[in-house]
Amino acid sequence: MIYTRTGDEGMTSLLDGSRVRKNSIRVESYGTIDELNSLLGFAKHFITDQDIVEKIHIVQVELFAVASELADPKGEKYPTKLGEALIIRFEAWIDEYVKKINPAPKFIVPGSSQASGILHVTRTVCRRVERIIITLDETEAVNPFLIKYINRLSDVLYIFARFLEEQQELVNT
Repeated sequence: MIYTRTGDEGMTSLLDGSRVRKNSIRVESYGTIDELNSLLGFAKHFITDQDIVEKIHIVQVELFAVASELADPKGEKYPTKLGEALIIRFEAWIDEYVKKINPAPKFIVPGSSQASGILHVTRTVCRRVERIIITLDETEAVNPFLIKYINRLSDVLYIFARFLEEQQELVNT
């Protein structure tokens, strides 16, 4: 059944069974992860570079684990499945794409193409979720890896967008 009526008064259940207001910072954190994941799914429809599309899909699957961990305040039902290897992988992706682009000028005007534009939107949502998770961490401990993962993910999204912008410039010349 799609509707349960259990949230009709502004409360929702976390994965440990506890009930919180739907506007709690914890719900905001994993809700914004969901928003980011949905935007990434949308972004794939504008990107013709299959390598980037595949990498985005990998991230989307991982974001389910991030959201699950954030929705499990005691870390008992969904202990972290993410590790430092993912940060190293993100850094390898960044290094790979940095080699493919010209050095960035001081400021980048986002959105020279639909593909780069939507990736810049996803990057800003990623930065927002990072701020939300840091706010949550001020009152309830958050796995520091999650903050690092989201921080590095925004760098990945930035470099993918920059690469796609340069590819668009090559097509237009």
